[in-house]
Amino acid sequence: MSPFKGQTGLKRILNASGYSLDGLRAAFTGEAAFRQLVLLNVILIPISFFLNVSRVEQALLIAVCLLALIVELLNSAVEAAIDRISLELHPLSKNAKDMGSAAQLVALTMIGLVWAVILL
Repeated sequence: MSPFKGQTGLKRILNASGYSLDGLRAAFTGEAAFRQLVLLNVILIPISFFLNVSRVEQALLIAVCLLALIVELLNSAVEAAIDRISLELHPLSKNAKDMGSAAQLVALTMIGLVWAVILL
């Protein structure tokens, strides 16, 4: 059992919230791709409120945008963990980073496809 897992109840929730905010802050300050996705979300999500679409369609438009942020956070976490282990060039490290990048490509493609299907 990890010594970092000792908190329960409200204290655990408060700690977890702080860690989450720290993670968002680290991603925003240290990852250009995350900042670019935040900008894309700041543009697309408000636009979704002005489109003549159903609530379900609007929820999908917003969900795919937020999903890309989630994927970028996970991709950045994988990259940070790989770099923490070693900065040495290694085929497995390259594969891990490339797979994270591929996941982000899929998420961005999903944004484009969902928005296109709903709007066209």
